[in-house]
Amino acid sequence: MDIADIEELIESNIEDADATVSRPRSYDENHEDDHYAAVVISPAFEGKPLVQQHQLVYDALGDHMTTDIHAMELKTYTPEEYEALEE
Repeated sequence: MDIADIEELIESNIEDADATVSRPRSYDENHEDDHYAAVVISPAFEGKPLVQQHQLVYDALGDHMTTDIHAMELKTYTPEEYEALEE
């Protein structure tokens, strides 16, 4: 699955989301290692525990989590939390 497609799925299914997806491992051209990492920033995470934040991302990816994506490392932040990291 293309990184841009994953970002688009997340951003179109989570309110005001900004997603940055990468491959934390080297790419296997046989697609046998479909591991991804994502940093997702959205006000939709406000007041939700980490498990619910991650569930929102998994829900946004739908069936791709069982067909095209083997693993997804997630870091989720509200805009305020992300801004505080950069200070």
